[in-house]
Amino acid sequence: MRFTYHFQKVVDLKSTEKTQAEWLLSSAIGKLKSEEQHLMELVQDKENMLQGISSSSQQSLSAANLQEMNRYIHYLDECISRKNNDVAYAQVNVKKNQDFLNDKMLDEKVWMEAREKAKMHFQQEMLLREQNELDEMATVRFAVKAR
Repeated sequence: MRFTYHFQKVVDLKSTEKTQAEWLLSSAIGKLKSEEQHLMELVQDKENMLQGISSSSQQSLSAANLQEMNRYIHYLDECISRKNNDVAYAQVNVKKNQDFLNDKMLDEKVWMEAREKAKMHFQQEMLLREQNELDEMATVRFAVKAR
């Protein structure tokens, strides 16, 4: 006799949900890494521009060019500020997806443990039936020999 778990579809569903939660977390981590990379690029651009201004101060530079560079630095500061917000949002999203994955992993674990418990119960019943059949055979054999 073969073990069949009546709630196997639920176990499969919980496993699928966990896999989907892993994908969501992976996507959220990828988005966070992308946002952090873009932020680093903006910071690097700002540093390069500041170095350009300091090196150009040693040379003669028109006031218009200097104002344009300052406006660009101000623009980069605004971009960095917005990107910091994007990074913070991405971090919150990663945390939310981690919590979601933890919940799905717990659900799957509970159902897998219930399945294993049912399987152990089934195996114990099978061993008991087998032992009862062997006992019955021994009793019949003893009764036949006793006649």
